Amino acid sequence: MSLDPENTLVMETTKGRVVIKLRPDLAPNHVERIKLLAREGFYDGIVFHRVIDGFMAQVGCPHGTGTGGSSHPDLAQEFNAEPHIRGVCSMARSQNPNSANSQFFIVFDDARFLDKQYTAWGQVVEGMENVDKIKRGEPVRDPDSIVSMKVQVDA
Repeated sequence: MSLDPENTLVMETTKGRVVIKLRPDLAPNHVERIKLLAREGFYDGIVFHRVIDGFMAQVGCPHGTGTGGSSHPDLAQEFNAEPHIRGVCSMARSQNPNSANSQFFIVFDDARFLDKQYTAWGQVVEGMENVDKIKRGEPVRDPDSIVSMKVQVDA
């Protein structure tokens, strides 16, 4: 599979490397935000604060609690028909559908009940076994983290 380096994320975690194919065809504004934050170094050192076995691993809160976002404004939802299945990357949000900012989650298993209610924007194409190793918890004690996250073309 050939990946577009401008639409590929390379995420080094405390459990190993994860490569994510970005899907601007599904959620162009969310993909742009993720790339902007990656290029700003926003995700470097941020912990996986909510990790539920059989469901998903969530990351992207600068406080490590699920309560914060970036300095950029929240995004309008871009809900799409992409199924929330193993390896899908999607934005976390509050009850407000237009509240996604910097937090996202990676789905461990089938979570189709999220379909068309959360903005899917990417797919893990390499390293899902490393996502599987991320320490579980709500909140996670001594959590795993993103060491660095870069757009592949910049890496």
